[in-house]
Amino acid sequence: MHVVQVIGVLASAIALLLAPLGALADCECGYSVNNTSDDTFAVFTDVLESDFTTLKNISDDTDWIVQKWKVEKKESKGPYGRQTELKNVVSNPLKEGSSSVGILGGDPGLELWVRSAAENDEYVSVAEVDSARTDMLYGTFRAGIRTSPINGTCAAFFWYLNDTQEIDIEFLSSQTNETYAPVNLVLHSVLSMKDGGDASFTPTYKIFPLPFNPTADIHEYRFDWQPGTVSFYGDGKWLIDMVEEKYIPKAPGKIVLSHWSNGQPLWSGGPPKEDARMLVSYVKAYFNSSDQTRLKDHAARCSNLSAANAICRIPDKGAKPGDVYFFYQDPSGNKTNNQSIHALHKHNSSTAPAPGWATVFLSVTLVGVWLVWGM
Repeated sequence: MHVVQVIGVLASAIALLLAPLGALADCECGYSVNNTSDDTFAVFTDVLESDFTTLKNISDDTDWIVQKWKVEKKESKGPYGRQTELKNVVSNPLKEGSSSVGILGGDPGLELWVRSAAENDEYVSVAEVDSARTDMLYGTFRAGIRTSPINGTCAAFFWYLNDTQEIDIEFLSSQTNETYAPVNLVLHSVLSMKDGGDASFTPTYKIFPLPFNPTADIHEYRFDWQPGTVSFYGDGKWLIDMVEEKYIPKAPGKIVLSHWSNGQPLWSGGPPKEDARMLVSYVKAYFNSSDQTRLKDHAARCSNLSAANAICRIPDKGAKPGDVYFFYQDPSGNKTNNQSIHALHKHNSSTAPAPGWATVFLSVTLVGVWLVWGM
């Protein structure tokens, strides 16, 4: 082969290198809310998906950290202190061969318990689980939850940085009855901090009546957080927007599942007269990361934003076990490339970063060297 031919082959290879690459795997550029033509279209780069109906032991899950702490009643702002305990977070995965019953009986999922308190107890024994990821900056956050019908607890699903930057979905069991089932939607800000953590008199606190009883079944609760707006949903239906931009968080944080009581009659009430259970079937979070390594990973794998399947729309399906869609469980095995999900990396699959420019360049260089030597 002549030198001119070698140069021609190399030029063609370099042209291919510099041309926009197609997606090497589905969803490499992110996960979208709605269609590209919709006003509310948004794309998020990272994913955390947890199917608690299949998780054998929450303590082994690297995506979540079961909390163990104690706060005195003064800090707890009630007649009781609060104490999180490992025993109050219980995994109840599906029984083998069953599609609806957990190994401990009843509905499957992650159980968060608030224990009854004796007359002289100083603390209420409660439960909390936090995401290991603390780099969540904007996103859509969803959880399948059934709240407790037992009076005297607060069940919560929220995003948290600190007491002035917090996005809350909270249920007070004392508020729910056969004819009325509200959800409390809250943005904690500097305004609530001035009132000792009470957001009820701020413009970012809303009580919204639900068209269903949250204690009767699993329902999906969701909030979409974008610059200047937080939108809340119940079972995929829009509930309300909060657009008070100066009170909307602008920094990264984590997501939290919590079930608690401090005996405060104006909020949680209680403590409950008997042990109370909050059941979480799943959590799905699609978000942008503030972590520099994750930002570099996204830039490496997302070579062509407009390539087919480079962006995957997040399906809106039912909240019941068997109806919920997870990208990491997709039969193609091709929708969570370079994502850190416990259910994936414990099996060593789909976590390697996509081949980047360096890999392609090395391949082209080796071809060129082989051609020169083969002349």
